Amino acid sequence: MKYKLSLIMISFCFTGAVYAEVGRYPAGAVASPDQYGTKVAAEVLKNGGNAVDAAVATAFTLAVTYPEAGNIGGGGFMTIYMNGKPYFVDYREVAPKLATKDMYLDEKGDPVSDMSLIGAKAAGVPGTVMGLWEIHQKFGTLKWSDLVQPAINYAENGFTVADAQFQYRQDAVSFFGDKTNFFDYFGSLKSGANFKQPELAKTLTRIAKDGPKDFYHGETAKLLVKQMEKDGGLITSSDLANYTVKWREPLSFSWRDNIVHTAPPPSSGGVALKQLLLMKEARSDDFNNVPVNSAQYIHLLSEIEKRVFADRADYLGDPAFTDVPLAKLTDIDYINRRAKEVNPKTISPTPAVKAGLEPHQTTHFSIVDKWGNAVSNTYTLNWDFGSGVVVSGAGFLLNDEMDDFSSKPGVANQFGVIGGDANAIAPSKRMLSSMSPTIITQNGKVSMVIGTPGGSRIFTSIFQVINNVYDYHMPLQDAVNTQRVHHQLLPQDTIYYDTYKPLTGEVATELEKRGYNLENQGWKMGDIEAITINGDVIEAASDGRARGTTAIVN
Repeated sequence: MKYKLSLIMISFCFTGAVYAEVGRYPAGAVASPDQYGTKVAAEVLKNGGNAVDAAVATAFTLAVTYPEAGNIGGGGFMTIYMNGKPYFVDYREVAPKLATKDMYLDEKGDPVSDMSLIGAKAAGVPGTVMGLWEIHQKFGTLKWSDLVQPAINYAENGFTVADAQFQYRQDAVSFFGDKTNFFDYFGSLKSGANFKQPELAKTLTRIAKDGPKDFYHGETAKLLVKQMEKDGGLITSSDLANYTVKWREPLSFSWRDNIVHTAPPPSSGGVALKQLLLMKEARSDDFNNVPVNSAQYIHLLSEIEKRVFADRADYLGDPAFTDVPLAKLTDIDYINRRAKEVNPKTISPTPAVKAGLEPHQTTHFSIVDKWGNAVSNTYTLNWDFGSGVVVSGAGFLLNDEMDDFSSKPGVANQFGVIGGDANAIAPSKRMLSSMSPTIITQNGKVSMVIGTPGGSRIFTSIFQVINNVYDYHMPLQDAVNTQRVHHQLLPQDTIYYDTYKPLTGEVATELEKRGYNLENQGWKMGDIEAITINGDVIEAASDGRARGTTAIVN
């Protein structure tokens, strides 16, 4: 292998602490969803790269070794803390210009099953390559081609397929069947086997040389458009040529003696996280002496979460197309008023929980460098392996992100989330997301970097881990591995859990007595990748629900 991964002074699967001798931070750290992303990020940090350099290298590596979610055919969000200032990069996919509001409905006006999930017509215009290029141009210190090279090597020489290579779609080959060319490229993806991707290696080589020029205008763009024409997709050369990254103001807010920096619209995640944290703060007396994940704790979370999801459905979408009432939704008086609606003893009737204003697969990694800079990145193909369409000759998967639009107001998407007109399909529009890459600072220094995949479960998972760390003072790995639950207003009075930490026993019995329906959602609830810094102590944790690893880099 051309790119040697030196592991000197790198500790993997680290759950303890490292102590500083010199420098602003005791060390750099990374929490990534697989061992290859972690190794590459650690090597970049060890060789003097900053957090953004490591993020670029990790993102490209995961596009090879984590194909169910890591991508160059998708998009995402990134929260960056660089030289004491927060930034937010929106490289979300956009709807093709040929997209229409009713494109996934039949003649009766009902959604066509799986039409927004499988095949070329499910794909939005990818943003990942342009997003990584722009952050590198603004903040990178190492050579672009060197940062792409590890991914090229893994594509050329192969990587060992993990036992848990699937998170949502347990049998992707059967799911896609003969509807796409997925089997031709990933039919040999077997646990423990070496898996090579020669076409993807050639694509990454072009990107290493020419950056986004190749992906959006050059040979790769031509191959992508050819695939669209063959499969009846909507993305054109004009869509690719006109794609732009949006640098947005992060949603930053005070919480206790911290500042939380997170995702603004078109993500719903940052708004939801602020509402969750501050509603819980307003109901702090209800949480006094309430054990984590007790029946009363889960009830209180459910009461808060259902109000957040009511607002999400009615108000949130792409701010370029929808008048998002961001200031009103995040106003402390409004949040306190919503908090007063919480019934601490019994379930609030679902029909009474409405939007509060007047009418009107994914993967994540977290990185900190020794200079105190941080990156929290969440990017996605939507569900495992996206649309199942591989760009022939280029070797990469395309997203099925169009499912994140509301195909029909009031009808749930694949994650069971109801949407409204604010998130209706429109040409060149960015679909609503729950991705919530988050950085917490205290006195100008990073204290936590956190994020996760998981669709609508993203911000509720992050919220619970923050509670575990800051309220229940758990070590980070315990905070990440502890049981998580989810309530999203609809289905009515339903609390979801996962098999990693199932909701059983006395707590389950008590919740059922209160009138809740408990449901195993059938897939792991997220894959939290988190880092905390407390004085001279750095902790990094990868979720036990998946196969991530961590590294502390001295």
